Amino acid sequence: MEAATRNAMHSEQLGRRKFTAQRWSIVLLILNFMGAVVYVVRASKGWVIPQERALGVHSVTGEPYIWALSVLPVSAVFLVLNLTWVTFILARKRWQSGIYWLSTIPIWLVAVVIDFAHH
Repeated sequence: MEAATRNAMHSEQLGRRKFTAQRWSIVLLILNFMGAVVYVVRASKGWVIPQERALGVHSVTGEPYIWALSVLPVSAVFLVLNLTWVTFILARKRWQSGIYWLSTIPIWLVAVVIDFAHH
């Protein structure tokens, strides 16, 4: 009887850990989506103004610097966050969380494509 109780408690603890890890993965996925939105908003400061493009004006004075100063802090924070997350996944063998981590790739690719389409 005692062994059955211990097994039940052990499986309940494993279930809680799995649920907690999955919840954190969802939180990190949502944070990545919000970070991609912030990236696009901040990157828009360096986009070409449509009226200037229509008139054939191609000014490139400080846009690359403005773009870099706006985007690099966001990119750096999420690079560190996502590298930490994938290290946790690999170290703890939380392959279910890996699916959420892989879902961040298209989110960031869409953000970068939106940004580069406006340069």
